[in-house]
Amino acid sequence: MTNATMHRRQLAALLDTRDWLTNAAQTCAFIKQQIDELNWVGFYLQRQPRTLALGPFQGLPACNPIPFDQGVCGVAARTRQTQRVDDVHAVPDHIACDAASRSELVVPLVVGDQLWGVLDLDSPQPARFSFEDQTMIEGLCAVFLEASDIEAIAA
Repeated sequence: MTNATMHRRQLAALLDTRDWLTNAAQTCAFIKQQIDELNWVGFYLQRQPRTLALGPFQGLPACNPIPFDQGVCGVAARTRQTQRVDDVHAVPDHIACDAASRSELVVPLVVGDQLWGVLDLDSPQPARFSFEDQTMIEGLCAVFLEASDIEAIAA
C-alpha cells in the first residue's frame, strides 16, 4: 500500500460525519500532522463572487479575504487548476501572510460545476511540493469532498 493510499484511508476513517465544517477542520489537522515541513494548511471558501474567505486552518493567522485576481490561491480559484509553486517570492502578486513561507500548493475544490473553495498548503522549504505530493493532496481533497455534505452551500 502506498503512502497516498494509506493517507486517504486514514482521512476517510477520521471523517465520520457529513458536516463539512467538522470535516474541513479535521482535514487540516490531519494534513498538518502527517505531512512534514508545513507551516500552514487551510481552506479558503468562495462565499462572495470572485473572492475567497478564510475557512478552517492550522497555522498562524491568515490573510482574508483573497480576491481571485491575486496570489496563488486566486489563480487556483480562477483557473480551477492545482497550483504548485516552488518559490512564492518569484510570484509577482503573491500574498505574503507569513514571510517564512517559500513554497505553496493550492488545490481547487469544485462541486458540480461550481468552485466551493481551495485547500492551501504553505511550507518554509523552497520547492517543498513534488508531483507526488500534489497527487496525494488532490486525493485527500477528493476524500474530503466525498465525505462532506457541501452541496447545500456550494450555490
